[in-house]
Amino acid sequence: MTPASTQEQDSPLPLSKDTVTLLNRIEQDWQRMRPELDATPMLTGLLLDRLGNAFARHIEQTYSEEGINPSNWDLLLTLLRSAPPQGLTHTELSELTAISGPSMTNRVTRLLDKGLVERVVSEKDRRSALVRLTPQGRELVERLLPQHLEREQQALSVLSGEELNALTAIARKLVEHLEGGLAAEDTSAQGGT
Repeated sequence: MTPASTQEQDSPLPLSKDTVTLLNRIEQDWQRMRPELDATPMLTGLLLDRLGNAFARHIEQTYSEEGINPSNWDLLLTLLRSAPPQGLTHTELSELTAISGPSMTNRVTRLLDKGLVERVVSEKDRRSALVRLTPQGRELVERLLPQHLEREQQALSVLSGEELNALTAIARKLVEHLEGGLAAEDTSAQGGT
């Protein structure tokens, strides 16, 4: 090997925000620094992270101009699709959105301040409050929902029906593994039941 080729091999690739270039750079850097290391899990994790972020940024354009963030949009969608006319309790909202109690309270308060949801006393249990969309909140979600769906369709349009089905199946398998199997292993390793 000549000194020039050694220098070319050791010099890093130029920096880039392009994910494919970044992944290639990281893979080459690991090969150079630790050739015995299989960087595939790291590269796949980074790819999934970048994909999730890019997908979220694309979708957020639907509602960001309205001053709504992704968590609040999820809460508004949940109320539209899952809430009976009287509304849902904070606990029910937490279960349907996977948002913890204190975080749920903060999100509901932000939406209350915007006039998009309201709290009403439960007829079944006067100590409990229900959250429901206001007419203004319902109008906003109904108006933005077609745009939201169109943006999701745009993001996925590069995939054939078969590819989309495969992606969905693989994503579900990974989520089940990470939320189910690995979560149980983590609890066992920490001495839980």
